[in-house]
Amino acid sequence: MNYSKIIDLINDGKIDDKIRLMICDDDVSSERKRYLDMLDDAYKMFGDGDYHIISAPGRTEIGGNHTDHQHGKVIAASVNLDSVAVTKPNESGIVNFISSGFNIKPIDLSDLGIKEDEINHTESLIRGIAYRFLELGYKIGGFDALSNSKVLIGSGISSSASFEILVCEIFNHLFNEGMIDPVTLAKIAQYAENNYFMKPCGLLDQMAISVGGFTFMDFKDVKKPYVEKIDFDFRDYNYYLVLTNTKGDHAELSFEYAAIPNEMKAVAEAMGHEFLSECDEESFYRNLNEIRKAVNNDRAILRAIHLFEENKRVDIEGNAIRNGDINLLLKTIRESGRSSYMYLQNVYPSSRPKSQSLAIALALSDQYLKDSGAFRVHGGGFEGTIQAFVKEDKLSQYLEMMHKLFGEDSTYLLSIRSVGGYCLI
Repeated sequence: MNYSKIIDLINDGKIDDKIRLMICDDDVSSERKRYLDMLDDAYKMFGDGDYHIISAPGRTEIGGNHTDHQHGKVIAASVNLDSVAVTKPNESGIVNFISSGFNIKPIDLSDLGIKEDEINHTESLIRGIAYRFLELGYKIGGFDALSNSKVLIGSGISSSASFEILVCEIFNHLFNEGMIDPVTLAKIAQYAENNYFMKPCGLLDQMAISVGGFTFMDFKDVKKPYVEKIDFDFRDYNYYLVLTNTKGDHAELSFEYAAIPNEMKAVAEAMGHEFLSECDEESFYRNLNEIRKAVNNDRAILRAIHLFEENKRVDIEGNAIRNGDINLLLKTIRESGRSSYMYLQNVYPSSRPKSQSLAIALALSDQYLKDSGAFRVHGGGFEGTIQAFVKEDKLSQYLEMMHKLFGEDSTYLLSIRSVGGYCLI
């Protein structure tokens, strides 16, 4: 659809219902303006053409902290903060991707080999996604895209995976008639991050963002993961999902994140397996003395205990969500948070024991909410965000408490978005 027709469609309110799906709100005025401004800028940069508007959400992890990389179980949900692209195909075979705050070089799709100088840079993700599309027999082509993201970097809702799914959906809708399923797109995105960006991530982020809504996932068979979408929203029970960004320093923490899967795998190897989820829990405790000697790392043992218990908690949480048992769900989320603190030990960096902003935010949440809500570290941990589920009558005071310590801009009230990667037009 050309530029002028899309402008008329938005101004006439013809896509308002689709916008409401994205933002989980009836007031679409600011989002309309966002799209119109982006279309104007794209037209000035790229000229007219067959334009599309594509969105990919952020995600929040509800249960299963650091389980996906061990082929474990996870519950996650897409949220109402998203990355949006105004995009159109071109005939050049070049991807021109303009994103606010980033200087992304054009990608020539005739050369999809791994580039050493692109490792850990955005260009590698686009190139890796394009390569995997072709390898799986799908079509690719050059496109022009102007992107804007509300999935804030460092907010714990996975800006990188949101970008990856956004690129996947552009290739999907521009060149494959939108026929590629969300699970396949998630696996393509993970492939690019693992093999081109060179980050050994699991599949949680990409799957939650691609599928959308509340999603129960079991990665025991990573080639064919079990994915179940569940209809649920905390707002139906008068709870608000609050993320608090404690604004810690993420610099030089890669080794802290990498140590978690590496240490869990060391325990698995001592038990004759590659991943902990393949191991028998009873055998672990029965042979704990020998395993501990073989691993020679007590933190690895504690992290293994977290994994075994966390997998069971995800099953409990899944049943609680299916049955609408909000009290059991909140209780299990609190237990997950304590396990992350005590056993997984990802609430503060071991290399910077004086930097414990996450721990302070959790302590305040504990003191104020007690058993009336839930709270836990969010995402990878060490620095960044905590997650809290706060009853409506406690919300204003909770936000005030967090704002005093971490700033007025530190909190995000999130809603669960029912759709994942999505083409509005």
